[in-house]
Amino acid sequence: MPPAPPPTAAQTLAPLFFLLFFFVGPVICWRPWPNSQLNSTDFLFGGSKKFEGSSEFVQLRYHMGPVLTANITVYPIWYGAWQSSQKRIIRDFIGSISAADSKPPSVAGWWKTVQQYTDQTGANISRNVHVGEEKNDRFYSHGKSLTRLSVQSVIKSAVTASTRPLPINPKSGVYLLLTSDDVYVQDFCNNVCGFHYFTFPSIVGYTLPYAWVGNSAKLCPGVCAYPFAVPSYIPNLTAVKSPNGDVGVDAMISVIAHEIAELATNPLVNAWYAGQDPVFPVEIADLCEGIYGTGGGGSYTGQMMNDRDGATYNMNGIRRRFLVQWVWNHLLNYCSGPNALDQ
Repeated sequence: MPPAPPPTAAQTLAPLFFLLFFFVGPVICWRPWPNSQLNSTDFLFGGSKKFEGSSEFVQLRYHMGPVLTANITVYPIWYGAWQSSQKRIIRDFIGSISAADSKPPSVAGWWKTVQQYTDQTGANISRNVHVGEEKNDRFYSHGKSLTRLSVQSVIKSAVTASTRPLPINPKSGVYLLLTSDDVYVQDFCNNVCGFHYFTFPSIVGYTLPYAWVGNSAKLCPGVCAYPFAVPSYIPNLTAVKSPNGDVGVDAMISVIAHEIAELATNPLVNAWYAGQDPVFPVEIADLCEGIYGTGGGGSYTGQMMNDRDGATYNMNGIRRRFLVQWVWNHLLNYCSGPNALDQ
């Protein structure tokens, strides 16, 4: 990966990105958002199912910024009350990204689409992604209601802790803040289920790529845990069974995948995205939100699979199965996944 900008450059750009951070609207893809103006028919039948979201109007471009080409280390920050079983599901997913010997269709096969993206030297996204040191914040050090700025403060606490602080790794680190099901984060359930950005040196002391993903099991399962839960106000939608028996965490897996894929290809919001303006970036997972298999589009998830117990999944990991949304393949110009029926 190209060297990260020196602190002076990051500090110079910080006021601009501070404004972008708070005033950029989310990319609206299909989810059953409670404030949507669409009627139920629009939800059920809107959007083309043809070619899994392919479009001649999608102009995904490289804007010359760095991408994560060195071995990627994910540093989980467990904020709030987490069960050991929930942590294992998430660790197993992250570990599956580099598990090339998993049974196809696999999470590693999904990551191959992300690996196709390169930096300005032609170096590809790293194929190696692993779990690094972890930090527990079980006493809710910043409360149970977080703003986007306080999310960065939680990360600061993790990297500056007096005991076992997380390593500072701006070149290949991904700091993954995971909030338990009793924690609310700004815009959660109304506009977002997770987001990624980079920390401000003025708050954290470093420019570190990070993501936040929340557990929606209690707050809004019909929105952020879809399709494992569906909202009552949309008729004729039936929830599917989650593959690991935990609706909130199984739903988080796809959001975690979404954010890690975008952090790898656009860590400083100046690399791979569609559109001319970084204020409104549409990234490789945004383009495919809600698409899990062949034929996906609109409110239709696409062709998925079911195990013997009736649980729904589309990818195999090292020890588990997962349901993970597809990502945009810029070489083929459509959404792609390892479970595509034409592969």
